[in-house]
Parts: sequence; C-alpha cells; structure tokens
Amino acid sequence: MSEMDINEVIAHLPQRFPFLLIDRVKEYDEKAKRIVALKNVSVNEPYFTGHFPHRPIMPGVLILEAMAQAAGILSFKSRGVRPADDTVYYYVGIDSARFKKPVVPGDQLEVEVRIERELRNISKFSCVARVGTDVVAEATILCAMQGIK
Repeated sequence: MSEMDINEVIAHLPQRFPFLLIDRVKEYDEKAKRIVALKNVSVNEPYFTGHFPHRPIMPGVLILEAMAQAAGILSFKSRGVRPADDTVYYYVGIDSARFKKPVVPGDQLEVEVRIERELRNISKFSCVARVGTDVVAEATILCAMQGIK
C-alpha cells in the first residue's frame, strides 16, 4: 500500500482547480484494486456561495465527481499510465447512488473506490464516501478512457 501527495494526484488526473476534488491519496493497494482518497472540504470552495448561502452543503454531484476522480487515479495508476492530452476519462454510468448525510465545510471527505470489473477501456467501480466513520454517500459508477478525436 502506498500514499500519494497532491503533486502525484495532479500527475494522475487532468482536472485542475476549481474542479480538482482529490487532495491526497491515503491508500493505494494495487493487489486489492482499491484506493482511499481524501478531499478537505473548505468554506472557500466556490460552490458554497450558492449552495447554500445560509447552510453550506457540498453538492451530491461533486461527491460523485470526487468518486470518479479517485476511480481515475486508480485506473491510471493500476495500468501504469498517466493521462495524456489526447485522452479523457468519462463518466458513462452511475447506479445506486445514495446520499445519507450532508458534507459541510470543515469535513474531510474520504472516498474509497474498488475496481469491480474492467473490460477494454470501461471500468466498473464500487464507491463509498465517508466523513469520519459515517457513510455519507455510496454509488456504483462506470467510467471509460477514450481518445479525443
């Protein structure tokens, strides 16, 4: 198992601020095809000014995006490649998404992702997001690596 700092995260993802939603990888287990990534949720995030001004809550779609970014790191790292300028990593499906508790400024979002199945350029992942020991969201996602034409 190994960790990754923000510099290695950036090397394995094409997203950048304000859309980079992974700050660090706490665990990467190649054998188990599993990753645990962290997002430090700050009140300074641009989406909090409108979601919601009176009670800031991290949008569920951004929790799903953090899951996809953790899955992207897992895919690139497990294949021994890094994202190229002519390749994108797309969401192609989200199943069984459930949101159980709100994520608010000051929380540390922990995203655990496991590869369930890989077929050519499409991968299926099981994802769980936690704050502390509380599960805040779960989903099964499908992502594809594709060349840009």
